[in-house]
Amino acid sequence: MTAVTVSPKFQVVIPKEIRDSMGVFSGQRMQVLTYQNRIELIPIKPMKKMRGLLKGIDTDVSRDKDRI
Repeated sequence: MTAVTVSPKFQVVIPKEIRDSMGVFSGQRMQVLTYQNRIELIPIKPMKKMRGLLKGIDTDVSRDKDRI
């Protein structure tokens, strides 16, 4: 696990190996949230990059007879 230091302006630097593995680039927007006493950064990806994400998903859903 890599440790980082918070600057006086409350900034942190994401280590290069993590940036490279996650595809994070300069100027990219991140969603910040807290979860169970943690701070999580989630990269916000453009919708065009999400195209095909659900390709091959099974869309056959069993429905009640009154929900046709």
